Amino acid sequence: MKNITLSADEHLIEAARQRAASEHTTLNAKFREWLEDYVQRQQQADEAMAFIRELRKHVRTGGRKFSRDEMNER
Repeated sequence: MKNITLSADEHLIEAARQRAASEHTTLNAKFREWLEDYVQRQQQADEAMAFIRELRKHVRTGGRKFSRDEMNER
C-alpha cells in the first residue's frame, strides 16, 4: 500500500478517530473504505452510462415526435 498525507482540522481528525475507535476500527481503515466506495461509485456510473449508450443503439422511435397530449393519453 502507498502512504499519502492529508491535512484537516485537528479537532475534526480527533473526533473522527474517536468515532472510528467507538466502531472498533481505525481512521485509516475508514478512509480506505471510503476511498474504495468513492472509486466504485464512479465505475458503476460509467458502466450504467455505457449500458444506456448500448441500449440506444437498439431503440428506434421511427422519427415520429409525439405531442404532449398524445404522450399523456390513457
